[in-house]
Amino acid sequence: MKTKMDGITAEMLQNKGATFVFLGVPKGTVFGIDLKCWRTDEEFRGIRLIPPGMHYIYYASSSETELDDVSQRSGFFQYFNENDIIVKMWDKQTEDVSTEIVNEETVQRIRLNLSNLDRYLAPYPYDVWSRWHCLTRQITAPLAKKLSPEKGLIRSEEFHSVPDSERPRGVKKSKDCSEDGEKQKTMEDSGEPSPGTSENCSKGESSAQSSPGCSGSRRLSRMTEKEREDAMLPNLKPVEGTVMRFTEIPRNKYPPGSTPMEITKHHLDQSYTLEFIISQHEEPLNIVGELQFAYTIFLIGHYWNGFDHWRNLVILLCSCEDAINKYRDVFIHFIATIHYQMKELPLEFLCGIDMDQNVFYKKFRELFRNVNGANSSQKIVMMIERFKQNLAELFQWRFPNDDTDDEDDKPVVVETEEINE
Repeated sequence: MKTKMDGITAEMLQNKGATFVFLGVPKGTVFGIDLKCWRTDEEFRGIRLIPPGMHYIYYASSSETELDDVSQRSGFFQYFNENDIIVKMWDKQTEDVSTEIVNEETVQRIRLNLSNLDRYLAPYPYDVWSRWHCLTRQITAPLAKKLSPEKGLIRSEEFHSVPDSERPRGVKKSKDCSEDGEKQKTMEDSGEPSPGTSENCSKGESSAQSSPGCSGSRRLSRMTEKEREDAMLPNLKPVEGTVMRFTEIPRNKYPPGSTPMEITKHHLDQSYTLEFIISQHEEPLNIVGELQFAYTIFLIGHYWNGFDHWRNLVILLCSCEDAINKYRDVFIHFIATIHYQMKELPLEFLCGIDMDQNVFYKKFRELFRNVNGANSSQKIVMMIERFKQNLAELFQWRFPNDDTDDEDDKPVVVETEEINE
């Protein structure tokens, strides 16, 4: 549904709206701001009447001959003050935005000539402004800078090329090794200890029973499938300044020295982990800003790691009970944010998945139980009810017994051996 711009808003944007000038952009380039994108024509020079605040600008170069041949999207967050004029140049050699900073003299010349440039500037798509504001209102300029790569551009990470000498070669198996591997597999299936396992290694028997040249094969046979795949991949190192700087979610969800009972408690209620991440920010609401940041670069920037981080933050926030009343504002803004995010999420990400197998369905159900268990404020309870209705309309999800646990969510006994690992 499009939002019409009233006269007062139009006058405000005319007097206070910002301008983004993008010079030298080739015809046919995919260019977008916030939730709207186009293919540029020969006269394109940028966007005008931009509402002051945070915006996401992105682009992708395309082939002159193939309409569907579009490169990966690159983008960056830009905060616009009133009447700002931000100028960027296109670099034809790299087919990317130029890294050179446009000097103030050029910016002032453009400002004085803005009336003549106006006809080459597309108006900001105001019909998306309300939706965009709801999705990003907690992303501040300092937070966006903190989370973005050092070079500022958000796109798939770049990696250094690997010299041939460092490329993985795999392990060449001899006939004896292959037969030994089959024997190893048979013994593993039967539950019997085999030569080269940790039992025999502790007795020093592994080397005595191994055939020459088979040690690599034995190591491979003890690897998991993922470890074997990782061993065959080159050790790629990302180019400095291209890595996203998300707040790391700790692997251990409990404080050091926790008892088995405490570990179980912290796995069921992850308020400790949430508080740890909040402590990495300048203020608690920044965790909602990071959630919005990750979602935006996934939805608009097509950055897949953004989806992973967003999902992990949603899972974490849905897994807290004690923190709900302590960080009341965080959860109010989280519920409001996820309400809007689910509306914008492409339906194919959730439709067609069994509710019992859908991680979002299960975690939202857990959130609803936690809100009830924490005796939350009336405002949060009302927001949750509206959120439930929204999910029912979007995905036909139902939450009949929010006070009961799913089989997978029941408490798990923590073994002492697991604690010591």
